Amino acid sequence: MIDEDLILENKLATRVIGIAIDVHRQLGPGLLENAYKQVLAYKLQKAGIFVEVEKKMPLVIDEINLDIGYSIDILVERKLVLELKSVEILNDVHFAQTLNYVKIGKFKLGLLINFNVSQLKYGIQRVANTKPRI
Repeated sequence: MIDEDLILENKLATRVIGIAIDVHRQLGPGLLENAYKQVLAYKLQKAGIFVEVEKKMPLVIDEINLDIGYSIDILVERKLVLELKSVEILNDVHFAQTLNYVKIGKFKLGLLINFNVSQLKYGIQRVANTKPRI
């Protein structure tokens, strides 16, 4: 069975990656994460893509929303999570953070993007929520 929503999200992710690569080509590695976040958000909006920067994510437990400071760096079209980094090496904690945002928000797909690399293609990881939406 083909999941049409996932196909659309993958197409959106491909488009976002292209724009992120353009941002990286213009700025290069070595800047702070916030610089990449603001420029990428601007470029995505300029391309006609809806974005929410620092989208608050409440933690829900026992049907209570707890606002404890979690926020997605950029949420694209209300469905694609972007977690941005500017670090020497991505590690498992970065991946887990992105996966948690995807799961908490009941999204299907996220991108973990590290801008502190020589070529951005080496700094991108897709993060998929393999559990069905409830």
